[in-house]
Amino acid sequence: MANLNVTIPKLKLNDGKSMPMLGYGTGTAWYKKDNDSKTDQAAIDAVKSAIKLGYTHLDCAESYGTETELGTAIKESGVPREELFVTTKVSKDNINDIAGAIQRSLEKLQLDYVDLYLIHQPWFTVSEAELQKAWADMEAVQASGLAKSIGVSNYLPSHLTAILKTAKVKPVCNQIEFHPYLQHPELLEFHKQNGIATTGYAPLTAATKAKPGPVDDYVGRLTKKYAVSENEIYLRWCIDQDIVPVTTSAKEQRLSDYLRAVTFKLTPREIKEINELGSQKHFRGFWSKRFKEDDRS
Repeated sequence: MANLNVTIPKLKLNDGKSMPMLGYGTGTAWYKKDNDSKTDQAAIDAVKSAIKLGYTHLDCAESYGTETELGTAIKESGVPREELFVTTKVSKDNINDIAGAIQRSLEKLQLDYVDLYLIHQPWFTVSEAELQKAWADMEAVQASGLAKSIGVSNYLPSHLTAILKTAKVKPVCNQIEFHPYLQHPELLEFHKQNGIATTGYAPLTAATKAKPGPVDDYVGRLTKKYAVSENEIYLRWCIDQDIVPVTTSAKEQRLSDYLRAVTFKLTPREIKEINELGSQKHFRGFWSKRFKEDDRS
């Protein structure tokens, strides 16, 4: 692989396994609408570029429609399977057939197992019993060996509390939208108390569709101090808080630049300043209809 001098750190999960702390996602940039089944060669090429650069944490989902492309890219990359950390997610449409859903995902991915399997969202039900049933099905998938680790995405403390009441296996992580304008302090504290890792999607929102904002000037000064872009500052801000950012790009140079996020560290004071400035604005880029506007958890 390229970038041999760059080593992406790993986060130890509550089941003893480890997750690379910078992920490449195949959602936003490559998401297919209207059940488009046409193979996207550009997506395949982008994933291959990411793997070549040194990204080993590869994130997809049933609902993105990109599992086939990711599987092809993995196969064509020539990188040994054991060197990769592959995540996919079961959608609410298949929540009653999790065992079948992962089999279909694995066929598209051309893999025997995924490293991490997530329930994509909790809004398939308002029933605590159904949340618990779905989690029990996830535990069965893990026991079968088709997923090394299991977790959730977009869960709030109420959803996590429900499944923890009956869980035999704790979720290793909760993947949530995370950036300076959506910091989830109460949810992160719940994660910490229960040994659940946090993975963050849309980590660059403050540099993109949430602009302008109160963190802009301060982060601009940090880019000069560390000789990196604001994107790398936001990725590092996640990593320094033990949060695993999952980002994406179709541009190889930009992906290469993102790797600079693992070459420096922000100071505790700088992290605190970004936190405080970010808390002055609330912005949610995804699932906004599912949350109240004043709900930051």
